[in-house]
Amino acid sequence: MSTDSSNPRLAVLIDADNTFKVIDIIDELFEEISKFGDASVRRIYGDWTQNQLSRWKEILPKHAIQPIQQYANTKGKNATDSALIIDAMDLLYTAPLDGFCIVSSDSDFTRLAIRFRESGKLVYGFGEEKTPESLRAACNEFKYFEILSQNKIVDISTSITAQTEETSNKPKPGTENKASKPATAPTETQIIPGIKKSSKELAMDAKLVSLIRSAIEALSEEDGFAHMGEVKKHIVKNFSAFDSRNYGYAKFSDLIKTIGLFEIDTQKQRIKDKRKK
Repeated sequence: MSTDSSNPRLAVLIDADNTFKVIDIIDELFEEISKFGDASVRRIYGDWTQNQLSRWKEILPKHAIQPIQQYANTKGKNATDSALIIDAMDLLYTAPLDGFCIVSSDSDFTRLAIRFRESGKLVYGFGEEKTPESLRAACNEFKYFEILSQNKIVDISTSITAQTEETSNKPKPGTENKASKPATAPTETQIIPGIKKSSKELAMDAKLVSLIRSAIEALSEEDGFAHMGEVKKHIVKNFSAFDSRNYGYAKFSDLIKTIGLFEIDTQKQRIKDKRKK
C-alpha cells in the first residue's frame, strides 16, 4: 500500500480489444484518472500483430503506456481478457498499489473488480454507456467515454471560439477606422452534445431525485441540512456511474440548483429537501 494517501498509486489496465473509442480521448482519460491519483502503472493488452491496433503505436509513447502482447491462439476466444486478469492479480499481490483503473466495457472484468475491492483496493471503471450494470456496480466509480468525449469537444470549441475572437479583433489593412462586425464562431462550436436536461426533466427523474433524497436523509443534521460534498460521495457509493456531467452539468452544485427541489445553504455548502420543514 502506498504511504501517500493524498495521491493514491493506481494501475491503469486497458483492454485494447474492447476500447476502440478510447484512443480518440486518451488525453481526457488520463486527465480524469489524475483526479483519483497517480497512474503509476500503465498497461494495454491486445494482439499487436493485428492491423486494427496500429493507431495505438503513436499514442503509447506519449502516455508511457506499456503494450502487453497476447496472441489470439484460438479463434473466437478472448485471450486478451485472460492476460489482463492474470497480470492484474500479479500486481495485486506484488505492487504497492492503492487502486486499479479498468478501461473496458466488457462485463468479463466484473469478478476482477469485485476481487480488487475485497482486497481493500479502490476500483475506477471507464467504458461506454452500454457497459453492463454488473461491471459498473462492481467499481467504486465508473465514468463513461461519452462524457470524456464531450469534454474534448468543449475544449476544442472553446479554443476555436478564442481564436475566432482574436482574429476578428485584429483590423484588416485599410479598415482600422471602420466599425467591425461582431465575431461569429464557426459551426464547430455548435456540435457540443445537447444532453443538458432542464429543471423539469431533472425533477421528473425519479431515480436521480431518490438518490439525492436518500443521501440527504442519511447524512442530515438536526436542522435537516446535509453537506453537499458528502451527499455526492454517498450517491456515488450507491450508484457508481453517477456523475453530474451525465445530466449536462459540470458541477454537482449546479445540478442541485437546477433540479429546484432542494434548499441550498450557499455559505456552508449544504442542502436540504424542501419537503422537510
